[in-house]
Amino acid sequence: MRILLAGATGAIGRPLTRALARDGHEVLALARSEGAAETVRALGGTPVRADALDREGLLRALDGLSADAVVHQLTALSSPKLRLTADDPSNVLRERGTAHLLEAAGVLGAGRFVTQSLVLGYGYRDHGTRPVTEEDPFGVRNGTVADHVITGLVEAEGRLFAADHVAGTALRYGVFYGPGTWFDPTPGSRPFPVPAGGGGTMSWIHVEDAAEATVAALERGGAGEAYNVVDDRPSTWGELAAARGSRLRVPGPLLRLAVPYLGSLMLDTRLRVSHAKATRELGWTPRYADHREGMRAGRAAA
Repeated sequence: MRILLAGATGAIGRPLTRALARDGHEVLALARSEGAAETVRALGGTPVRADALDREGLLRALDGLSADAVVHQLTALSSPKLRLTADDPSNVLRERGTAHLLEAAGVLGAGRFVTQSLVLGYGYRDHGTRPVTEEDPFGVRNGTVADHVITGLVEAEGRLFAADHVAGTALRYGVFYGPGTWFDPTPGSRPFPVPAGGGGTMSWIHVEDAAEATVAALERGGAGEAYNVVDDRPSTWGELAAARGSRLRVPGPLLRLAVPYLGSLMLDTRLRVSHAKATRELGWTPRYADHREGMRAGRAAA
């Protein structure tokens, strides 16, 4: 397939571009700068100089081009704000960016569209010990600052599933770890604070496994379907930080006071998610069963 990829230079976009090129797909990747364009070329893609948030510029850049599919992997997680608001950059990309990329799919004649979503859309709360599946309610808000994230995820999935010119698939990823993420095992990477005592339980996914799941969804994903993309073993934030070698611990009340969103994410949420549907329908299983394997592999490759 010829694929338009938005977010090729991000943490998941880099391994995804390499994986698509490896499997013989042609990648047209949006690049806002010449530096990003050079990165795209090095990864095996062809840059298209455009910004997904600039509707007119995007459609102008794509005029005369064609593609079979569009993949939306745009986020703004590299520099998170201390205070989460409705106009958070990642939410803007999920809402306005999705709308523009759906228009782009029409210009390109693309019949497939895969978008990034997150398992956090199931709600920032204690879900108990039962694994959450795609049959569980998505978009559940609880009146905290984290509702802004849920609103963005619901908006992105809703726009996609309402579009009648593409077969849309949403991938609900676990929290990313691996190169280029908050939890990068590469020596010298910036430490990320986690709650003293370990915090809540979360479902994780290595960015390379996330990339492989995205390739599988492009090739075999069902129209109007959402798939959970997580590894086999949920763990606490503290366990993941320990496997990374990070010792930056913050008392829970201080963490909640300093960054309220991280309080909702790291203290209030216990979320164990199942990838059984993705395994059954996409033929995908994670290479790294849990964060311990993924972190070991990252350190060995560094």
